Amino acid sequence: MADRKASAGKSGMNVDTALVRELAEMLDDTGLTEIEVEDGDRKIRVARGGGVAMAAAPAMAPAAAAPAAPAAAAPTPDSAGAAPADTAGATKSPMVGTVYLAPEPGAADFIKVGDSVKEGQTLVIVEAMKVMNPITADKAGTVKAILVENAQPVEFDQPLVVVA
Repeated sequence: MADRKASAGKSGMNVDTALVRELAEMLDDTGLTEIEVEDGDRKIRVARGGGVAMAAAPAMAPAAAAPAAPAAAAPTPDSAGAAPADTAGATKSPMVGTVYLAPEPGAADFIKVGDSVKEGQTLVIVEAMKVMNPITADKAGTVKAILVENAQPVEFDQPLVVVA
């Protein structure tokens, strides 16, 4: 395993860059926002949004790096006018995953701002663990805002679409 480790400068700390890459790929594959592993006195944390934060310290000492704050999602042109107060009553993600606005790549989006939707109509899909989960409208109305971008990671209870 020593051949997988690369020196990280004058500090004497050895970082397993191959492991860091594997963890970063796992974030992409699973839609998770962070992964942390411990091996003896080393701890490696990889988080989305704030880059890669790594801390190597004895297991009983506090971590040397502060947790990376998740990056705020950039507003889409469809949601640019939606203020946080406008998310009241929004359809929220029932799980952590990746949101898709269309049924497949290259297809038209399920909805756009201004569309009328019926109760039970698919608004978006949230992929979690390779399963596509349709997220449907809980009431009939007009799409006021789409608060996410295509292929964006989403958290549990994150507002996705405002229908009023």
